[in-house]
Amino acid sequence: KWSESRFEEIVKETSNFIKKVGFNPKTVPFVPISGWNGDNMIEVSANCPWYKGWTKETKTGSYKGKTLLEAIDAIEPPVRPVEKPLRLPLQDVYKIGGIGTVPVGRVETGAIKPGMVVTFAPAGVTTEVKSVEMHHEQLTEGLPGDNVGFNVKNVSVKEIRRGNVAGDSKNDPPKAAESFNAQVIVLNHPGQIGAGYAPVLDCHTAHIACKFATLVEKIDRRTGKVMEASPKFVKSGDAA
Repeated sequence: KWSESRFEEIVKETSNFIKKVGFNPKTVPFVPISGWNGDNMIEVSANCPWYKGWTKETKTGSYKGKTLLEAIDAIEPPVRPVEKPLRLPLQDVYKIGGIGTVPVGRVETGAIKPGMVVTFAPAGVTTEVKSVEMHHEQLTEGLPGDNVGFNVKNVSVKEIRRGNVAGDSKNDPPKAAESFNAQVIVLNHPGQIGAGYAPVLDCHTAHIACKFATLVEKIDRRTGKVMEASPKFVKSGDAA
C-alpha cells in the first residue's frame, strides 16, 4: 500500500514551490501514479484507498477526477495567438537530399504558409518558403502550437541555425536586440547577484550568454509591486 503521509508531504512541498514562482496551487491537480504499473493513469488504483481524487479550480469552474487521463482531459486549451505577427524559433536546420534546406520549429504566434517570404533573425537572411509540412503531410498553413518543417529557397544550412527566429518579412519581422528589460526570479543561487553578472539565457531555442547591466528594481514576485528601486544586489528568493 502507498503512503498517504508521503503523498501529502509531496503535495505540500510542490504547492509551496509553485506558489513561489507565482502560480496558484488550487489550479493544479495532484495525482499519485505509477507509470511503471499503470496505477491511476487510466484506471483508479487499489494501492491508495485513502486517495479521494484530485480537484482543481480555474476561471471557468471547478473540476474533479481520479486519474491522470481525467486530469489531462481537464486541461483548458490555450488561446492560440494567430492574429499576431509570425514568430517561429528554429529547433534545428536539416539538409535533405533532393529537397534542400529544411528548418524545423514550433510556430509560437502567427501563421506560416507556402509562398511567404520569411526573414530569419538575427542572421538577417530573407527567403521564400517553398512548402510547409507536419508529420510528413503538406500543410496550407502552420498555426501556433504546430511543430513544422519548411523548405526554403537558396539558403544553405550554414546561414541559419538553432535559436534563430523566423518571421514574415512583410509583417513586423523579428529583429536582434542589443538590450532588453527582463523580470527575473532568483530561485536558488549561492551568494549575491549584482550588475555585471553574466548568466546564460535560454529563450525558446536560443542559448546565449548575456550580462545584467543594471538592476532596475526589486519587486514582490507575487504582486509585482516595487519594493526597492536600484538595488545593489539580489539573492535567492528575490524577484527583480
